[in-house]
Amino acid sequence: MKKLIPILLFLSVTTILLAQKPRARDLGIPFVGKTGPLNAITDVKGVEVGHATIIEGAGKNIAGKGPVRTGVTAIFPRGKKFNPVYANWYSLNGNGEMVGTTWITESGFLETPIMITNTNSVGVVRDAVLKWYVETNWYENEDWWYTYPVVAETYDGFLNDIYGFHVKEKHVLEAIENAKPGPVIEGNVGGGTGMMCLGFKGGIGTASREITINDSTYTVGVLVQSNFGAKRNLTIAGVPVGMELKDTLNSVYNAPPNSRRQEGDGSIIVIVATDAPLLPHQLKRIIQRVPLGIAVVGGYGSNGSGDIFLAFSTANENAFNRDKMVRVTSLPNDRISSLFEATAHAVEEAIINAMVAAETMEGINGNTAYGLPHDLVKEVLKKYNRLK
Repeated sequence: MKKLIPILLFLSVTTILLAQKPRARDLGIPFVGKTGPLNAITDVKGVEVGHATIIEGAGKNIAGKGPVRTGVTAIFPRGKKFNPVYANWYSLNGNGEMVGTTWITESGFLETPIMITNTNSVGVVRDAVLKWYVETNWYENEDWWYTYPVVAETYDGFLNDIYGFHVKEKHVLEAIENAKPGPVIEGNVGGGTGMMCLGFKGGIGTASREITINDSTYTVGVLVQSNFGAKRNLTIAGVPVGMELKDTLNSVYNAPPNSRRQEGDGSIIVIVATDAPLLPHQLKRIIQRVPLGIAVVGGYGSNGSGDIFLAFSTANENAFNRDKMVRVTSLPNDRISSLFEATAHAVEEAIINAMVAAETMEGINGNTAYGLPHDLVKEVLKKYNRLK
């Protein structure tokens, strides 16, 4: 019987991942703006997303054995090929990590996929991606090259045996292999498996917006790994849902006596993709609007939160060249305010999508993060006349 448990657990996890999960709009939650066809970061042509999810064991935390509630998420800006994109990044609060960003600032280009995992697995993910570059000839037969893999993290140690270092090279390769265009699985998956958000279960979420500038239609897509905020601040469609549900389904955390964790601690990684022709300094302006979307749902960048964001543009496909001069196009600054709005609105919806998709999870030592109660949320929204 013991040998059957891992098999059954694997099958149940696979079933969960394959199932169509509800999204915020399925509950009738109103949002501003027109979405792309998938309402996902993959509405930006070329973007691919993949996850590797590790869910094993239950009960008391034994370092190195579990329980395990973690994973890896991979994002490819232009598919699995070396084709750098203009990019930039920004940190609202730096109690977190996104390695590989200094060269993005210096060069203006993102040359690699973006990987997201838990805090203690950044190193192994970075090393595995670097090895993958070598094995797949990522740099296309160049005799001499160097690279800085981009790996971001949020902390899942309240549900996951984070000091057991369970993310391995095989999981990184699985996330890369699973990366594809199309719908993006949300909630308790990939790097977001063990995350909590605004008093409830968090994880991976995504959304998109379409806008028209000078008769051209552009897409802004967002993916979040959401693990931040205090329950009292949770706001949905302008409604103080957290305050209304303050005595409902409070997550259980068996903190050690000397724990320094405070309510609201946590982090959020946000990746913004667009096909609008923007230069790196303009992408910096885009990414600086991400906190506006976070604030709308109740995030304020607490001291214990790592709020780190990266934006890239898939336009100007031939901009990167080591030897020759190139010509590129860009939108004038006077025409990009609508992209700012689209970014904030997509971030807001992506966070709520992550919470709606996430399901109640019990982790180490019985610590439990409860899924957002859909029916209660709808009741609260009706109370404030935000739902019919």
